Amino acid sequence: MASAASLMSLQPGRIRTLKEGSKAGLDAGMGPVVYWMFRDQRVKDNWALIHAVHQANKSNVPVAVVFNLFDQFLGAKSRHLGFMLRGLRRVSDQLHQTLQIPFFLLRVTEFPNFFNPKLITCLLNFSKSESLLNGEAEETVPKFLSECGASMLVTDFSPLREVRRCKEEICKKVNESLTVHEVDAHNIVPLWVASEKLEYSAKTIRGKINKKLSEYLIDFPTIEPQTRKWTITKNHSVDWDDLIADVLSHVNMLTCLFDGSRKGTEVPEVNWCEPGEDAAMEVLMGSKNGFLTKRLRNYSADRNNPCKPTALSGLSPYLHFGQISAQRCALEARKLRSSCPQVSSYLI
Repeated sequence: MASAASLMSLQPGRIRTLKEGSKAGLDAGMGPVVYWMFRDQRVKDNWALIHAVHQANKSNVPVAVVFNLFDQFLGAKSRHLGFMLRGLRRVSDQLHQTLQIPFFLLRVTEFPNFFNPKLITCLLNFSKSESLLNGEAEETVPKFLSECGASMLVTDFSPLREVRRCKEEICKKVNESLTVHEVDAHNIVPLWVASEKLEYSAKTIRGKINKKLSEYLIDFPTIEPQTRKWTITKNHSVDWDDLIADVLSHVNMLTCLFDGSRKGTEVPEVNWCEPGEDAAMEVLMGSKNGFLTKRLRNYSADRNNPCKPTALSGLSPYLHFGQISAQRCALEARKLRSSCPQVSSYLI
């Protein structure tokens, strides 16, 4: 029978090493594993989180999740950030309640010296209520890693040049002993496995992906309990209501210097799309109006009809912010192939 650890491990092709530590930091149990969450903002069905917990348990060290809150990112407006923050609020709660993993939102100007990087006992007894930084991830993430004495950084994958450049800078700034792993938790078949070159059309890459599906389109393991938890007295205190209100309406100090307001604040949030991974699963599998349970039969015929928007899955916001896994969508849809042939048009 396979051990819990082997069940938790990922296919080697889903992980790549961005930086190899010069010392055996993990083997020596020197410090925690930190998962820098960016593109895949969920707890369930998250290969990057699964890998981070597995690596921490192998070395009997704790694990934490961090998210660097950007003020502006590639045209994101206030309601985009508001939707994202409401989802992250649920991520923070779920991490704390189900896994006892702390969630750090990197946002505020100064980073208190909460940690003793040389003493793991101090780290495990860490009980401060907030740890927020302000700045770009290439500045805030290395500083957090240094302060907590981390031995490994795990991050999810994004193909964007700006994010890739940021990761390159982080690898240059972190301690030489720290290892950095990147996990493709967004694509069913990892991008670097699907093709080794730039593809110019869906036709050329589809066949390559289909050849790898049997290896990578598998169900997710349950995240194993931590062998050593990051002891905290209560969940980290982030005033989510004030933070979201600031994003939606408050004049940011930095943007005020330039144009006096945050772009997009005049556009209200949508009220038909509830953020969070539970809401995403309801859209996919809900008993009232779930896409696979109630609306799939009309998808093939009506998906290109603009007068029938409910023929579409409605999952785009959740997939965009990583609040649901595309792999979970495919796994659930594949179960319906025998009873609903129309599912093939959704999976292609």
